[in-house]
Amino acid sequence: MYAQGRGLKVTAVSAMVVLALTGFSSGHAQGSRGRHGDDGGGCSSSRQDHDSSSGSPGNGAPRPRPTHTTTHTSTPTASPSATPRPLKNGTAALVRCASAADPYAVVEVRNPNGRAAVFFVKMTFKNGRGLVVISAGDQVSVPAKGRTTYRVSTISSGRVEEIAHCEVDPIAVANW
Repeated sequence: MYAQGRGLKVTAVSAMVVLALTGFSSGHAQGSRGRHGDDGGGCSSSRQDHDSSSGSPGNGAPRPRPTHTTTHTSTPTASPSATPRPLKNGTAALVRCASAADPYAVVEVRNPNGRAAVFFVKMTFKNGRGLVVISAGDQVSVPAKGRTTYRVSTISSGRVEEIAHCEVDPIAVANW
């Protein structure tokens, strides 16, 4: 009886070694599909136990643990809210016209957007007969939901004495 029990133990250990070497492990479908492109050896894609008991493979020995782990990672995708909304145009209003005594016109630019933006502001300076003496345009940075007072110089034109009237385009075009 002693020799027969020892033979069963050797057979059980041999079976465990064979199972471990061929890829059979704790009943999970680890397999080799995906790593090597074939489905040879090991379990199929569904969970299976290859013995009739649901516990250990035999003689009270625990099932061998898998020797590798698989890590799954996902690539983050941009959420629809990550795309910024298009900017709304702002408004521009004349605060003070340029003159020979003070060759700077003052314009107030307002930003209706929830983020800072740069707006293009266009001005024209006219003489007493209503003819355009100077045309000017500039980029003005305005904080979110805020306003900026901007000074427009007319000095370089050499025609400051002719300015009788200033006009600003009421739409400040949002650039970025």
